[in-house]
Amino acid sequence: MNGINIGVIVAVVAVVVVLGILMSGYVKASPDKAYIISGLKKEPKVLIGRAGIKIPFLEKKDELMLRQISIDIKTNGYIPTKDFIGVDIDAVAKVRVLTQRDITVNKDGSLMSGCDPNKRVTHEMVQAAMKNFLNMREQQIREALTDSLQGNMREIIGTQCLKELCNDRKTFGDEVQAKAQKDMNALGIWIESCNIQKIEDENNLITALGQDNMSQIQKDASVAKAQADRDVAIARAQAQKDANDAQVIADTEIAQKQTELAIKKAELKKESDIKKAEADAAYKIQEEEQRKTVEITTANANLARQEKELELKEREVSIKEKALEAEVKKTAEANKYAAQQKADAEQYERQKRAEAELFEIQRQAEAEKAKSEAERFAKEQAAEAVKAAGLAEAAAVAAKGKAEAEAIQAKAEAEAAGILKKAEAMKQYGDAAKQQMELDTLKVYFEQLPKIAEAVAKGYTNVDSIKMFGGNTSQLAGDIMTTITQVSDGIKESTGIDPTEALKGALKKKEVNTPVASTQAVASTQDYTEVDTPKPKKDRKKATTTEVTTEE
Repeated sequence: MNGINIGVIVAVVAVVVVLGILMSGYVKASPDKAYIISGLKKEPKVLIGRAGIKIPFLEKKDELMLRQISIDIKTNGYIPTKDFIGVDIDAVAKVRVLTQRDITVNKDGSLMSGCDPNKRVTHEMVQAAMKNFLNMREQQIREALTDSLQGNMREIIGTQCLKELCNDRKTFGDEVQAKAQKDMNALGIWIESCNIQKIEDENNLITALGQDNMSQIQKDASVAKAQADRDVAIARAQAQKDANDAQVIADTEIAQKQTELAIKKAELKKESDIKKAEADAAYKIQEEEQRKTVEITTANANLARQEKELELKEREVSIKEKALEAEVKKTAEANKYAAQQKADAEQYERQKRAEAELFEIQRQAEAEKAKSEAERFAKEQAAEAVKAAGLAEAAAVAAKGKAEAEAIQAKAEAEAAGILKKAEAMKQYGDAAKQQMELDTLKVYFEQLPKIAEAVAKGYTNVDSIKMFGGNTSQLAGDIMTTITQVSDGIKESTGIDPTEALKGALKKKEVNTPVASTQAVASTQDYTEVDTPKPKKDRKKATTTEVTTEE
């Protein structure tokens, strides 16, 4: 057991020792350093920016500085140029040590693919760098290279003139870099750049050259300024000319555009006036058509109203007829008294109705007067429209007058029929009753006769004159007399009493046998004489002339 424990312990210790040795051999290089491990292999192992293992006691680790180094190059005195002018120059060179990663040339001397042909780095240059600068610090490398770089710069100064050095410093620096790079290749150093910082001469010739150049520059500047002023003046004159030409062209175009605009406005106004005139004419035509339609509709409405009035009057006559039949059944005295009261009431009613009809006639006259004025204006605008309106108005007036005449005629015939029935009831009273009936008939006849004539002529109250073309000039008067004759004939047919003969008989009689009849006759006469037939006043100023054309 003890032997086993000792073996384990020894093994553990051995492992720990091996691990310690391995850990001590672990190395890692930074990007600006190169670790070169050598000893076991012919070619050393180079670590740049990566880690590796160094076998203790068997391999060796060396460092190589890779960062870029700045070296001041000074002539340390006046060095004569090609034109024997002493100059003192300060420059700065950027250099670094070459490594294997910088190799661009194969061992057979060919350039590697993708490498810069101006940068030719061989394996020998890398080997020289590791040989010359291994384990050297930055300052040591700077001191080792300064003398070589200064010697190359002095050589290049002797090949340049003072003006060339001053005017083209970059070319001078490039020549120094190229001359020194040949020496640096043998050392394993690559020159990144060479910049000239300062150039001085011992006799201040550079300042004199500067003054000469300044004078020349001032001269050139004056000439250039004069030329520039001349060019500016020429350019201004040309610009002014171009501006004037452009202004003339612009003004001409503006005038042309304004002329075109005025012409266009005139054309548009002309078209607008034409359209407005057409619209106004269409409106007048439409207005005239609407007026005709309104007039026709109004005439139809008046006819319908008159028909309704006629129906109402017929119903009134029927009601009165039934009432009269009831009255006949009473005694003669009662009939007489009732007849007297009825006559008074009817007279009052007729008077009120006449007043109402007079008001209606006046209202219609005013309406027809306004319509006549509108028709007169329409006559001035269109003769044909006026003629048509006149014909329509005349037809409406004639129809209205005829309707009212027929209504009055129907009323008179109904009253006459009532009187006939009343006469049948009065047969028992003999001649006195007959005379009373004749007087009553004459009373009704003469009461209604003015109204019949008025109804026929009422439609022509607003007409100043009527001109008949192609027909009988007495037709209008004949229509009025025909209507009156028809009423008389209707009374005669319904009652058997001829109003004309009855009037003649009443005039021949000087005395009446019965007081009742005599009194009634007087009352009838008085009733007739007291009837006031309304006569419409004609306004000559507002009356219109209607031309009615009749066909032969």
